[in-house]
Amino acid sequence: MSPSAAPASLADDLALALRLADAADAESMGRFDRPDLEIGQKADRSHVTAADLAAERAIREIIAADRPDDAIFGEEYGTTSSAARRWIVDPIDGTANYLRGVPAWGTMIALEIDGVVSAGVVSMPAMGRRWWAASGMGAWTLAGGEPRTIAVSGVDRLDEASLSFQSIAQWRDAGHLDALLTLQERVWRDRAYGDVWSYMLLAEGRVDIVGEFDVKEYDIAAAAAIVREAGGRFTSFEGSDSLDTLSALATNGLLHDATLDALHGRTP
Repeated sequence: MSPSAAPASLADDLALALRLADAADAESMGRFDRPDLEIGQKADRSHVTAADLAAERAIREIIAADRPDDAIFGEEYGTTSSAARRWIVDPIDGTANYLRGVPAWGTMIALEIDGVVSAGVVSMPAMGRRWWAASGMGAWTLAGGEPRTIAVSGVDRLDEASLSFQSIAQWRDAGHLDALLTLQERVWRDRAYGDVWSYMLLAEGRVDIVGEFDVKEYDIAAAAAIVREAGGRFTSFEGSDSLDTLSALATNGLLHDATLDALHGRTP
């Protein structure tokens, strides 16, 4: 931080994160469902669109102007530097949906301070929805009208729980398809809502368990901040609080230990 700059409060950081989401929404919605959308392919054969790139550039430009000493870790342009404060950005989570004109995609913006994700914003403009949270400030959503607080469900039995597993291929490729099928047999219902929307449904109390694999920090950091502040738990498949393990398991908290036991074949 430059000597003349005053430390930003977490409320200031959250306000900035919401402004970053506004800028990203403008870029992504301006290109959404357009027949002339430019679509490319990365080295890992996943898709990237002109909207992914433009949205992340817009976010980076604002951070560079308003928080020049902060680091940025984005899906499309990587890490710019190392610092105690790091913005973690996925400009469009759900690019496969985006390029097909399916509205279930969103921008994810998180702020990590001294290794702890302290604030997060998820914006899904094609669905007219936004969620945000910061440590000690609660979790919130906006869907027209006034912002309102959100909280996870009070479901405390697996046989009453709703599970979103993201995709069978993820679990199969990670070598845990049998674990998923075991859990699926114990819950009330299962669906694959997909990508960041699953976690937001969890934070609102509409889904109780979400699990997936092959995820980077930018895929889950903002969601983790919101789920945790809404009263849920967010760990890896193994139960670690770290977000860099390439797996994620989120629950309403009440079901977390039972879910881990079921997935790992343990008797409670």
